[in-house]
Amino acid sequence: MTVNELTAYEVLEHRRIDDLGTDSYILKHKKTGARVVLLPNDDENKVFYIGFRTPPTDSTGVAHIIEHTVLCGSRDFPVKDPFIELAKGSLNTFLNAMTYPDKTVYPVASCNDADFQNLMHVYLDAVFYPNIYKTDKIFKQEGWHYEMESADDDLKINGVVYNEMKGAYSSPDDILDKGIMNSLYPDNTYNIESGGDPDVIPSLTYEQYLDFHRRYYHPSNSYIYLYGNMDMVSKLTYIDENYLSHFDHLDIDSSIKMQKPFEKQSVVHKDYSILKTDDIKDNTYLTMNWSVGTSLDRKLYVAFDVLDYCLVSAPGAVLKKALIDKGIGKDVYSEYENGVLQPFFSVIAKNANADQADLFKQTIIECLEKTVKEGLDKKALEAAINVDEFKYREADFGRFPKGLLYGLQVLDSWLYDDMKPFIHIEAGDTYKALRDEIEGDYFEKLIQEYLLDNTHSSMFIMDPVKGLNEEKEAAKSAELQKYKESLTKEDIDRIVRETAELKEYQEAPDLEENLKKIPMLTRKDLRRNVEPFIYEEKKVGDNILLFHDIFTNGIDYLNFVFRMEDVPYELFKYSGILKSVLGLVDTRNYSYGDLYNEINMKTGGFTASIGTYSDRRDLSKFATTFEIAVKVLPSNIDHAFDLATEIIRTSKIDDMKRMKEILDEKMSHMEADLQTAGHRAAALHAAAGFSKAGNVSENLSGITGYRLVQKYAKHYDEAAHKELVEKLSELMKTLFRKENLLVSFTTDKKNYGQVEAKVAEFADNLYTQDCQKGRLEFVPVKSNDAFKTPGQVQYTALAGNFRKNGLEYTGALRVLQVMMGYDFLWNNIRVKGGAYGVMGGASPNGDSYFVTYRDPHLKRSLDVFRQVSDFVRNYEADERTLTGFVIGAIGELDTPKTPSAKGSYGLMAYMCHVNIDKLQEHRDQILDVTVEDIRKLADYVDAFEEDNSICVVGTSEKINQHRDLFDKVEEL
Repeated sequence: MTVNELTAYEVLEHRRIDDLGTDSYILKHKKTGARVVLLPNDDENKVFYIGFRTPPTDSTGVAHIIEHTVLCGSRDFPVKDPFIELAKGSLNTFLNAMTYPDKTVYPVASCNDADFQNLMHVYLDAVFYPNIYKTDKIFKQEGWHYEMESADDDLKINGVVYNEMKGAYSSPDDILDKGIMNSLYPDNTYNIESGGDPDVIPSLTYEQYLDFHRRYYHPSNSYIYLYGNMDMVSKLTYIDENYLSHFDHLDIDSSIKMQKPFEKQSVVHKDYSILKTDDIKDNTYLTMNWSVGTSLDRKLYVAFDVLDYCLVSAPGAVLKKALIDKGIGKDVYSEYENGVLQPFFSVIAKNANADQADLFKQTIIECLEKTVKEGLDKKALEAAINVDEFKYREADFGRFPKGLLYGLQVLDSWLYDDMKPFIHIEAGDTYKALRDEIEGDYFEKLIQEYLLDNTHSSMFIMDPVKGLNEEKEAAKSAELQKYKESLTKEDIDRIVRETAELKEYQEAPDLEENLKKIPMLTRKDLRRNVEPFIYEEKKVGDNILLFHDIFTNGIDYLNFVFRMEDVPYELFKYSGILKSVLGLVDTRNYSYGDLYNEINMKTGGFTASIGTYSDRRDLSKFATTFEIAVKVLPSNIDHAFDLATEIIRTSKIDDMKRMKEILDEKMSHMEADLQTAGHRAAALHAAAGFSKAGNVSENLSGITGYRLVQKYAKHYDEAAHKELVEKLSELMKTLFRKENLLVSFTTDKKNYGQVEAKVAEFADNLYTQDCQKGRLEFVPVKSNDAFKTPGQVQYTALAGNFRKNGLEYTGALRVLQVMMGYDFLWNNIRVKGGAYGVMGGASPNGDSYFVTYRDPHLKRSLDVFRQVSDFVRNYEADERTLTGFVIGAIGELDTPKTPSAKGSYGLMAYMCHVNIDKLQEHRDQILDVTVEDIRKLADYVDAFEEDNSICVVGTSEKINQHRDLFDKVEEL
């Protein structure tokens, strides 16, 4: 039987999409009207999702809370957290759920047929038959609840989504994104916070929450997507017979209403919190925003991405340069959001001042008028289209399955027109049409129509207020205290009782018979052999060329690897700044704007990074590298070498104005990262207290690296400029030398061509003059530090090294990592503690850590970390439970690799001197792990926790409350 012969579905369209090498189907389920899209092809990384259009009417976060809670048990899987049972016992390549402003999506992916079927079954059961109607405790745990363990306790609010959104509302960039959308669409669903406003979430009642599920979680409002190599007929039959056919058709009005265009530009102000010691000056966000058509216009959808590049995103872009030159903001950037019915384009000046608002607007208008009159740079247009099309053709989304990204992009149009799911993933003709427009005035007319003449526009301004979040937290505490005082003894007793009942519910083990209903693979289903490395070591003169013969779909991946052993520490610490400078300053033959365009016209991108490689033969040693990666079509390989040489040898870092712009922008980006990824900052800083390898990362992208950038950006005078130029110049001369070079090259053997000659020529053009050589040495200094932010949550890290008393790395540690993330730490930090996340890891060199994410607690989480070894030492589990963790560990190892990732895997093996037999031993240790093996790991936990290296990024209130834990407290 074929898809066209299925009686339960009507085939609305069936045709070939050559751009993606796949057939395509648009179907409708006859009984319910459920919408279905199929993309059958030979990709083994199969993807399924079911999504629903879920426009909220208030900011209680009901759509977000539903997303969390439907995954907490269902009809066929009546355990408390089937999502976690799947996560720790599945070979999934993706497993999650996402709430958007107007939709909620439940995607899964796997390369294993049985696993894929299991995942699909659990998710379908979760959305249609969740246990949320059987108990309100799921709503309380994941959404919000009042909490008091005794009548004498302060009344508090807790809940996973509540704390997650307190974290989101602690990030100015997150607040900005929400505010921009709200300012443009005040009268439709895009004015609502679908994730939930922490001030509003506690007004959501259990009945309102259930009503939302009843209204929208029905097949008639669903979007079902299947992609990859599978029997589509059997999948569709299964979905119909087990789910869709059990429902009748419903008329559900979930349509997204269009915002009526404005008659004139609106101006909206919003306050955001900074630390009490921060300066109001240079801390305002200024934005200009325009509503741009609809996402159903396939040409406009990509064309504005091109304009985004030409006007603002590219270094030297006309609008960005105009604003920077007038001193309006230290970081100017743009955002083009086209994943909603009414896309919008924003120009943002960060670290600006409120009194610059009129000048900000005037400069934008004048620059756009001048651009329309004089025309856009044709090379910039060509570069913008090329970089977009290269990404489209390459379809490399890192660890995310490409079928998933296609599926999510499908919703950018399918959600608003049942017959237009493919208009944005079938983009080859769109790029051709846009290339044909380069020589005309198409793009200039877009600027005129959608920016200059468009009254559906807003100015959204975020004003800094010192200590705002602290005041809000104090006011909330006072409000809760006042509310408690208004309660009767019976009310207080009820809250105490419900707090205990929720804890009892959370701690109660699932029935064994229910756990066994969760489908699971066996250890025999897992591949025994380790994935081999692909590399061939070739000599090119005195240099190594590491060749990875891999099918790359016609793309060459070049990586210039420079060892840093001879770089003194005083120069090394500037390499984080150097990687942000290369490619973004003038060179001998190009201005920095022209250089950026040249890179994007001739290649698929140029990126610099720092690598650290632990020596598996001697774990006390590691190599640090400075790497420049370029991806390119084989016909342009010569250009890749020429551009790399141009950048390395002729970059002009003595332009004081340009260097200040780069430093300001880098500081802004690092500040945003520190606030949105505080867990990473905390873990890096904790590791730097005892680990040389951890010191590398901390110096470059952690708090220490941020402090160096901050030092120059805030006080960039002639003396600072002279010092920085001297450091960077000496670093480049010391680093970019023939004796430090290794080239890693990933491509098909047929494209190998003349690369050896190009490598030899490239090596001969590197620096040869005398330089400042030394040895790259790190001396970790332990200090338990806390960093205060204006946020409302904590990121708490505990780190150390287990290589004491002869403890050697074992693959069982990977099983323990899964066990912690989805069992002990998950249950105690997230489920009971209300933190949004918790994670941990252990490296072969012994470096290990635990860290929390968007956590309402501080000391409580550290106390939980210190209970881990007792839990591990007394661990009990049946074969099924332990096998689940084994599958989770192997699943993380066996995530399918893209061609570039396979090349990187080979480079890692070479640089780390990985022995394939040792790697196989570690894999065997995972596959054959026993309960006794897990118990032995208690010694490892004790060993690393003995180092007691702590770092917290969090609120002043919590840090001050536990000041005795820290050697040093700073404001971040």
